[in-house]
Amino acid sequence: MTSNTSLSKDAKRRFRPGIFSQVVIATLIGVLVGLFAPHVAGQFRWLTDLFLRLILMAVGPLLFCIVVTGITGAGSLGAVGRLGFRSLIYFEGMTTLVLLLSVGTAMLIRPGQGLTFTPSPEDAHIVASYAANAHLLHGQGFTGFILSLVPRSPVAAFAEGNILQILFFAILTGCCLSRIGEAGAPVTRLIESLSTLFSRMMRLIIALAPLGVFGAVATTVAEYGLDAIGRLASFVVLYFAAIAVFIVVLLGGCLLACGVHPWRFARYFREEILIVTATTSSDSVLPSIMAKLEAMGVSRQVVGLVVPAGYSLNLDALSIYLGFAIVFLADVTGTPLTLTQMLSMLATALITSKGAHGVPGIAIVVLAATLAAAPSIPLSSLVLLLAVDWFIGIARAVGNLAGNCVAPVVMAAWTGALDRERARHILAPHVKMELPS
Repeated sequence: MTSNTSLSKDAKRRFRPGIFSQVVIATLIGVLVGLFAPHVAGQFRWLTDLFLRLILMAVGPLLFCIVVTGITGAGSLGAVGRLGFRSLIYFEGMTTLVLLLSVGTAMLIRPGQGLTFTPSPEDAHIVASYAANAHLLHGQGFTGFILSLVPRSPVAAFAEGNILQILFFAILTGCCLSRIGEAGAPVTRLIESLSTLFSRMMRLIIALAPLGVFGAVATTVAEYGLDAIGRLASFVVLYFAAIAVFIVVLLGGCLLACGVHPWRFARYFREEILIVTATTSSDSVLPSIMAKLEAMGVSRQVVGLVVPAGYSLNLDALSIYLGFAIVFLADVTGTPLTLTQMLSMLATALITSKGAHGVPGIAIVVLAATLAAAPSIPLSSLVLLLAVDWFIGIARAVGNLAGNCVAPVVMAAWTGALDRERARHILAPHVKMELPS
C-alpha cells in the first residue's frame, strides 16, 4: 500500500508542469484575455502588484543575510575589498563600452531619419513629472550618489527596499562581524539561520510567479494592444536587435572565455527570463538568480556582492537605450549635436544611471537628466518614447538581467572562485535543477 501511494505521488509530481511551463501557459492565457476580454483584463493587475510586493517584502532581508554570510565566510577582508574593486572595474568598463558602441551604431544607422517631431504645450505637460525627477537626479551629482548609499537608518533601507543601502549596511555588518571574531559568532549563526528561512520563503513566493505574469500580460495587452508601437517600430526593433547582439556577442563571448557554454547558461535561467519579459522587472528574480548562480559553482561571496551591486551599477541595457535614444531624439527634432555636447551627455549618462535602479519610469528619468547636458534637444520630445516605453522595457529588463547573470561568472573566473566542473555538470541538458533549500 505504501509503495503504491509513493508511486502515485511520484506520478503526480511528474505530471505537474514546472515553473517554466506554468509561466508560458500564464503568458498565453494573459494574451488571450487581454485581446478578447480587455474590459476584464484590467481587473487582474493586482495579481502582479501582489507578486512584486511579496518579492520586495522578502528580498531585502534575504539579500542582507547572503551578503553578511558571504563576507564572514571569506576569511579575509582583503579578499572582499579586492573583489569589490574588480567588480567596479568590470561594471564601469562594460557600461562605458556598450554606451559608446550604441551611440556609434545609432549614428551610422540613424533610426530617427524620416521622422519629424514638433513639440506642443501638451507634450511638455506630459513629461513634466519626469523632468522634475531628472533635475533632482542630475542635481545630486556624484557626491549625492555617495551620500545616497548610506541609509538614514537600517530600518529605512529595508522599509524602502533600497538595494544599494541594504548592500552597504550588509557589507558594514559583515566586516564588523569578521573583525570581532568569537564575540560575533552567535550573531553570525543567527544570520545563517535567517538566510535559510528567507530562502525557503522566497521559494514559496516564486511559485506564485505565473499569477504575476498573467496579471501583467493581460493588463498590458488590454491597454496597448499588439499594434501599439506604430511609427516608432523601427526604433523598437533596432533596440531589440541591439540587445540581442549584446547578449549573444559580448556576454556570450565573456561566458566562453570563462569556460561556460552560453546557450546552456541561457537555458538554465529560462524561467527567470520569461518572468522578467512579462513583468519588465528584474527585481522579481533577484533571489532566484543568486540561488542558481551559487548552485552552479559560483562562490557565495561573489554572488552575494556582485549580483546586488550589479543591479544598480551594471545596467548595460539601460546604457544601450540611452545611446540610441540620444541620437534618435536629436534626429527627429532636427538638433545637430557637437562632439562636446555628445561627450557631455555620455558622461552625464554614466553618472546619473548609477544607483537609480527601482525608480518608476527610471529610463525616461535618466534620459531626461542626460538631455539636460545638451538643452538644445527639446525635453518634451521624450513623449515620443513614453508611448513605447513598456515595449522597450521588455528588452531593457532582459538585457540588464543577462548582464547581471554573467557578471558574477566573470568575476568568479577572474578571482578563481568558479567551480568549472560543477558548472559543466549543472548546465548539462539532462540535469534537473533543484534550488538549495
